[in-house]
Amino acid sequence: MNRALLDLWVGIFVVAGIGALMFLALKVGSMNTVDAKDSYQVTALFENVGGLKARAPIKSAGVVVGRVASISFDDKTYEALVTLNLDKRYGFPVDTTASILTSGLLGEQYIGLEAGGEEVKLKQGDRLKLTQSAVVLENLIGQFLYSKAQEAPTDEGTSNAAP
Repeated sequence: MNRALLDLWVGIFVVAGIGALMFLALKVGSMNTVDAKDSYQVTALFENVGGLKARAPIKSAGVVVGRVASISFDDKTYEALVTLNLDKRYGFPVDTTASILTSGLLGEQYIGLEAGGEEVKLKQGDRLKLTQSAVVLENLIGQFLYSKAQEAPTDEGTSNAAP
Protein backbone atom coordinates (compact mmCIF):
# COMPACT_ATOMS: atom_id res chain seq x y z
CA MET A 1 0.00 0.00 0.00
CA ASN A 2 1.26 3.40 -0.80
CA ARG A 3 1.30 6.20 1.76
CA ALA A 4 -1.65 8.19 0.31
CA LEU A 5 -3.99 5.19 0.37
CA LEU A 6 -2.98 4.36 3.95
CA ASP A 7 -3.65 7.97 5.02
CA LEU A 8 -7.07 7.84 3.34
CA TRP A 9 -8.08 4.68 5.25
CA VAL A 10 -6.85 6.12 8.55
CA GLY A 11 -8.89 9.26 7.90
CA ILE A 12 -12.01 7.23 7.12
CA PHE A 13 -11.66 5.24 10.36
CA VAL A 14 -11.08 8.40 12.41
CA VAL A 15 -14.20 10.06 10.96
CA ALA A 16 -16.23 6.86 11.50
CA GLY A 17 -14.98 6.67 15.11
CA ILE A 18 -15.91 10.28 15.82
CA GLY A 19 -19.32 9.71 14.24
CA ALA A 20 -19.89 6.61 16.39
CA LEU A 21 -18.91 8.51 19.55
CA MET A 22 -21.30 11.35 18.69
CA PHE A 23 -24.09 8.85 18.04
CA LEU A 24 -23.50 7.14 21.40
CA ALA A 25 -23.35 10.46 23.23
CA LEU A 26 -26.69 11.53 21.76
CA LYS A 27 -28.28 8.16 22.57
CA VAL A 28 -27.04 8.16 26.16
CA GLY A 29 -28.08 11.80 26.62
CA SER A 30 -31.66 11.02 25.63
CA MET A 31 -31.99 7.87 27.75
CA ASN A 32 -34.44 7.82 30.64
CA THR A 33 -36.39 10.73 29.27
CA VAL A 34 -40.06 11.03 29.98
CA ASP A 35 -42.23 12.01 27.02
CA ALA A 36 -44.98 14.55 27.66
CA LYS A 37 -47.55 12.09 26.30
CA ASP A 38 -46.41 9.34 28.69
CA SER A 39 -46.33 11.55 31.79
CA TYR A 40 -48.44 13.68 34.08
CA GLN A 41 -47.43 17.04 35.52
CA VAL A 42 -47.50 18.01 39.16
CA THR A 43 -46.04 21.07 40.85
CA ALA A 44 -44.22 21.73 44.10
CA LEU A 45 -43.13 24.88 45.94
CA PHE A 46 -39.65 25.05 47.44
CA GLU A 47 -38.11 27.82 49.54
CA ASN A 48 -34.73 27.22 47.88
CA VAL A 49 -33.93 25.06 44.87
CA GLY A 50 -30.16 25.48 45.15
CA GLY A 51 -28.55 24.35 41.88
CA LEU A 52 -31.51 22.33 40.62
CA LYS A 53 -31.95 22.65 36.87
CA ALA A 54 -34.64 21.83 34.35
CA ARG A 55 -34.35 18.23 33.05
CA ALA A 56 -32.87 17.11 36.38
CA PRO A 57 -33.94 13.58 37.30
CA ILE A 58 -36.73 12.78 39.74
CA LYS A 59 -35.95 9.62 41.67
CA SER A 60 -37.83 7.37 44.04
CA ALA A 61 -35.97 4.50 45.71
CA GLY A 62 -33.04 5.26 43.38
CA VAL A 63 -35.12 4.76 40.22
CA VAL A 64 -35.65 7.62 37.77
CA VAL A 65 -39.42 8.18 37.67
CA GLY A 66 -39.50 11.53 35.89
CA ARG A 67 -37.76 14.78 35.00
CA VAL A 68 -38.01 18.39 36.13
CA ALA A 69 -39.98 20.22 33.42
CA SER A 70 -39.43 23.81 34.55
CA ILE A 71 -38.47 26.04 37.46
CA SER A 72 -40.04 29.45 37.94
CA PHE A 73 -40.62 32.02 40.68
CA ASP A 74 -44.05 32.33 42.30
CA ASP A 75 -44.49 36.02 43.12
CA LYS A 76 -47.42 35.31 45.46
CA THR A 77 -45.61 32.96 47.84
CA TYR A 78 -42.07 34.13 47.01
CA GLU A 79 -40.97 30.56 46.49
CA ALA A 80 -39.66 28.53 43.58
CA LEU A 81 -42.39 26.73 41.63
CA VAL A 82 -41.06 23.47 40.20
CA THR A 83 -43.05 21.58 37.57
CA LEU A 84 -42.43 17.84 37.55
CA ASN A 85 -43.10 15.41 34.71
CA LEU A 86 -43.78 12.00 36.28
CA ASP A 87 -43.99 8.83 34.24
CA LYS A 88 -47.58 7.50 34.04
CA ARG A 89 -46.35 4.03 34.98
CA TYR A 90 -45.68 5.28 38.51
CA GLY A 91 -48.59 6.45 40.63
CA PHE A 92 -47.70 8.30 43.82
CA PRO A 93 -50.01 9.05 46.74
CA VAL A 94 -51.14 12.67 47.28
CA ASP A 95 -49.13 12.87 50.51
CA THR A 96 -45.82 12.17 48.74
CA THR A 97 -42.83 14.16 50.01
CA ALA A 98 -40.47 15.87 47.53
CA SER A 99 -36.91 16.73 48.61
CA ILE A 100 -34.06 18.32 46.70
CA LEU A 101 -31.06 16.04 47.15
CA THR A 102 -27.48 15.97 45.91
CA SER A 103 -25.67 13.03 44.30
CA GLY A 104 -22.46 12.74 46.30
CA LEU A 105 -20.84 15.64 48.13
CA LEU A 106 -20.76 18.13 45.25
CA GLY A 107 -22.69 16.26 42.56
CA GLU A 108 -25.77 17.15 40.57
CA GLN A 109 -29.00 17.92 42.34
CA TYR A 110 -32.17 15.93 41.80
CA ILE A 111 -35.62 15.59 43.34
CA GLY A 112 -36.23 12.61 45.57
CA LEU A 113 -39.82 11.44 46.07
CA GLU A 114 -40.88 9.52 49.15
CA ALA A 115 -44.32 7.98 48.86
CA GLY A 116 -46.86 8.54 51.61
CA GLY A 117 -49.62 6.27 52.81
CA GLU A 118 -52.74 7.77 51.22
CA GLU A 119 -54.90 5.69 48.90
CA VAL A 120 -55.63 8.62 46.56
CA LYS A 121 -53.01 9.01 43.80
CA LEU A 122 -51.57 12.19 42.29
CA LYS A 123 -53.08 13.25 39.00
CA GLN A 124 -52.41 15.87 36.32
CA GLY A 125 -52.16 19.38 37.81
CA ASP A 126 -51.90 18.38 41.49
CA ARG A 127 -49.46 20.11 43.85
CA LEU A 128 -47.16 18.37 46.29
CA LYS A 129 -47.69 19.93 49.70
CA LEU A 130 -44.80 18.35 51.59
CA THR A 131 -41.44 19.61 50.30
CA GLN A 132 -37.93 19.95 51.65
CA SER A 133 -35.66 22.56 50.10
CA ALA A 134 -32.07 22.11 49.01
CA VAL A 135 -29.34 22.15 51.63
CA VAL A 136 -27.05 25.06 50.78
CA LEU A 137 -23.47 24.32 51.81
CA GLU A 138 -22.67 27.97 52.51
CA ASN A 139 -25.58 28.22 54.97
CA LEU A 140 -24.42 25.09 56.79
CA ILE A 141 -20.88 26.41 57.11
CA GLY A 142 -22.19 29.75 58.38
CA GLN A 143 -24.39 28.06 60.99
CA PHE A 144 -21.49 25.88 62.13
CA LEU A 145 -19.13 28.85 62.50
CA TYR A 146 -21.79 30.88 64.30
CA SER A 147 -22.49 28.06 66.77
CA LYS A 148 -18.75 27.61 67.42
CA ALA A 149 -18.40 31.34 68.08
CA GLN A 150 -21.23 31.14 70.63
CA GLU A 151 -19.53 28.21 72.40
CA ALA A 152 -16.14 29.94 72.71
CA PRO A 153 -15.00 29.88 76.36
CA THR A 154 -14.55 33.20 78.05
CA ASP A 155 -11.49 34.04 80.14
CA GLU A 156 -13.58 35.50 82.95
CA GLY A 157 -13.30 33.70 86.25
CA THR A 158 -10.29 31.64 85.24
CA SER A 159 -7.08 32.33 87.03
CA ASN A 160 -3.83 30.47 87.29
CA ALA A 161 -2.91 32.02 90.62
CA ALA A 162 -2.90 29.73 93.65
CA PRO A 163 -5.33 30.66 96.45
